[in-house]
Amino acid sequence: MITAGVIGATGYAGSQLVALLSAHPQVRLAYVASHSYVGKRFGEVYPSLFPIGDLILQEEDIEEASHVCDVLFVALPHGMASHKISEEILSRCVVIDLGADFRLSDRAVYESWYQCDHPSSHLLTESVYGLCELHRRAIKGARLIANPGCYTTCSILALAPLVGTGLVDPTSLIIDSASGTSGAGRSEKIGSLFCEVNENYKAYGVTNHRHTPEIEQELSLQNGAPLVVQFTPHLVPMNRGILSTCYANLKAGVGGAEVRGAYEEYYGDEPFIRLMGSDLPETRFVRATNVCAIGWKVDERTKRVVAISAIDNLVKGAAGQAVQNMNIRFALGETTGLATSVASPL
Repeated sequence: MITAGVIGATGYAGSQLVALLSAHPQVRLAYVASHSYVGKRFGEVYPSLFPIGDLILQEEDIEEASHVCDVLFVALPHGMASHKISEEILSRCVVIDLGADFRLSDRAVYESWYQCDHPSSHLLTESVYGLCELHRRAIKGARLIANPGCYTTCSILALAPLVGTGLVDPTSLIIDSASGTSGAGRSEKIGSLFCEVNENYKAYGVTNHRHTPEIEQELSLQNGAPLVVQFTPHLVPMNRGILSTCYANLKAGVGGAEVRGAYEEYYGDEPFIRLMGSDLPETRFVRATNVCAIGWKVDERTKRVVAISAIDNLVKGAAGQAVQNMNIRFALGETTGLATSVASPL
């Protein structure tokens, strides 16, 4: 049994994390914190989670939490964790950061895209990018794990086998991703209001979304050389889920058999990857699970491959992957406490 704490427990990702950890058979929740709801019962904020409603929310004190936790999950907006996480904290507990502060290995890239300083940049070289299917070995010994972003998880998993096996032209990568509104967080925003989102579909962050350098960093590692992608996110009027449609030009002589072989080579034994081939994924196929479903079509006419991936943005795209990272790091059994199938087909 390990002890865990959650900083930022009342955001959408944080509350999903509290729910998963509370049901985990090898975890005891020792610290649950929310600056906005200090002293309140968790059930007052989320009545639907009544089985864990008596948890009392504390102030967000990482120093205090590090003394009572084996693992500490930090679910705060970017720019906050880098001010709170230190060598001293990491000497006492493992930190899994669900924010963006430790995902990018290059300080200058982070500061350029996020327009803020990084006071803990000396920890960037130690931080392990927690995309479990690609960095499992490094995660096993990490003190600081950077949980990937939701769009990035969905996009990288779809493209990594194609790029890593050299089947596609790495200069041709285009990604269109659509997310439910929970991806924008729980804070009040005009763009997230019902009347702004319902019966509407829009692109945003065109050419400048902050998940772009994260995707480029990881696919560049697969490529063995720097590459750039064209990434465009879209907002969909649904609560949760991401569907990414990824396009790449095939190299000469590459066909469907090679594409299938690449996916099977990368993910054949992965418990949270569902390879669907030409039976393309939908967001409802993975709702509330830690699964990334991937399908693809080879277009012989255009000599392109179109890879489509689906995840639940709050589970595989955030809290579930964080628990998966914890399971790997503490050797708890990678699938423990995580769903691999939906509760209902509807």
